Amino acid sequence: MKHLAVSILVIVVIIVLGFTFTSFQVRETETALRVKLGKADSDSEIKEPGIYFRWPAPIERIYKFDSRMRVFEADLGETTTKGAVPIIVKTYVVWNIAEPLEFFNAVGSVKEAENKLLSQISNTQNKIIGQHNFSEFVNSDPEQIKFDEIQQEMLEDLRAAVKDQFGIGIRTLGIKQLMVNKDVTENVFERMKAERQQRTQNTLSEGEAEKIKIRSDADAKKKVLLAATEARAKQIRGQGDAEAAKYYKMLDADPELAMFLRNIDALKKILSEKSTIVLSADSQPFELLKKMPETQAVK
Repeated sequence: MKHLAVSILVIVVIIVLGFTFTSFQVRETETALRVKLGKADSDSEIKEPGIYFRWPAPIERIYKFDSRMRVFEADLGETTTKGAVPIIVKTYVVWNIAEPLEFFNAVGSVKEAENKLLSQISNTQNKIIGQHNFSEFVNSDPEQIKFDEIQQEMLEDLRAAVKDQFGIGIRTLGIKQLMVNKDVTENVFERMKAERQQRTQNTLSEGEAEKIKIRSDADAKKKVLLAATEARAKQIRGQGDAEAAKYYKMLDADPELAMFLRNIDALKKILSEKSTIVLSADSQPFELLKKMPETQAVK
């Protein structure tokens, strides 16, 4: 009985050891690469978590890589914009091991991967930033700043460069810090000041031009109104002269009748309006009312 227990224990140990040497586990946060007799291909990549079987070493070796995202910050580096204005930038990237086979063949370790990234980020900065003017980084007008577009261009350039060569995937890229030296800063502020002064002058010039236009329009309208008023005045004077001419003829023929008719017309015009006027009864033409005959109602 004792020998049976020992035998069972030995068998269990052998099974456990055999399972240990002929299997391996890939976790959720890992990818793995099978290297059989020193060779590996695209079929050797394992990107799904689980338990896999293998040939024992040295026939087959398993290399595991942490596939989680990492943050890498490059050193401050000086580069020049399209207008040859020097700026100092610090770029960061969020990356992971995307292709185990390419990473194993070209890089091999995280430290070496970061060295490759550092070199490639520098190349990308010089290439992309050199295509943009300084005013797209620093400007008093927010609409002229193209930070997001520049970062996107850098991301696409860096992503294409490192994935195929080094098996590195780039999730995010951003410019963490942007600096300019003292001389450039002074020049920038002087240029911004000149731009503001130019805008002010342009606004004043536009305002002066608008003022002249408004004044010209007002003068033109004034002339038109004065001409129309003068024409109307001449028309009224003409009508008055025509009316007066009739009275002049009457006056020549019968002066008393002419004055009587003039008073009648004046009285008609005054009484046609609903107004109250207090005047002496002897005033012209109201004296005519005193001469009106009395009227009696017919019974």
